[in-house]
Amino acid sequence: MNKHEIEISKQKEECSVKQHQTVKELPLSERPYEKCEKYGPSALSDAELLAVVLRTGSRNERVMDVAMNILNYSKAHRGLIGINYLSLHELMTIQGIGKVKAIQIECIAEITKRMAKATNEEGLKLLTPESVANYYMQEMRHLSREQIILVMLDSKSKILKDMIISTGTVNASILAPREIFVNALKYGAVNIILLHNHPSGDPTPSKEDINSTKRMQEAGNIVGIRLIDHIIIGDNRFISLKEHGIL
Repeated sequence: MNKHEIEISKQKEECSVKQHQTVKELPLSERPYEKCEKYGPSALSDAELLAVVLRTGSRNERVMDVAMNILNYSKAHRGLIGINYLSLHELMTIQGIGKVKAIQIECIAEITKRMAKATNEEGLKLLTPESVANYYMQEMRHLSREQIILVMLDSKSKILKDMIISTGTVNASILAPREIFVNALKYGAVNIILLHNHPSGDPTPSKEDINSTKRMQEAGNIVGIRLIDHIIIGDNRFISLKEHGIL
């Protein structure tokens, strides 16, 4: 085979590789569906799991290549879990990801959060700071802005209702006593718990966190609804102001 024929052969091979854009078109040894069926999903790599979700690649890249592009990009955002931090726009800047694939990834991330919350919901009674933090951790730990959640409880510590009270800037949220106690009275709460997140991942309370909590406690004493805790959520960490003797 002469040099020209070798070059043509290489071009054909490259073209053939580029045409392997769907999971089904991957070489048998690289097909995550078959691997999952034989060994279970735990045997799949992070890239293979993503490839199953994406199903197809882009015009110039195989689906496994696109999956690797996502993982490489998310390394700057705390590895695999960093996918939870990526916005729709950020996902669409990744090579091989358009709007549809970006939405698919966002929905998968949301499903994982809801599954984690639903798992913790079974037999749930919010009796300890740890039980509260575990229940809301996946929902709040990845937020890019501070958010306040009001949890309203009956006399047996069962949830009557929870709701987002405010969403603030990157560094601060707005604590609104009037809105909190209007809702607490509306739903017949006996006790309330406040939660908010720190986007930095560090749950250490600020001076304003401490002062606003004390003001909220005083307001609750006036209307007869007890603030039993204020929990600050970080990245898989939390701090209970009750445990720290502030309440």
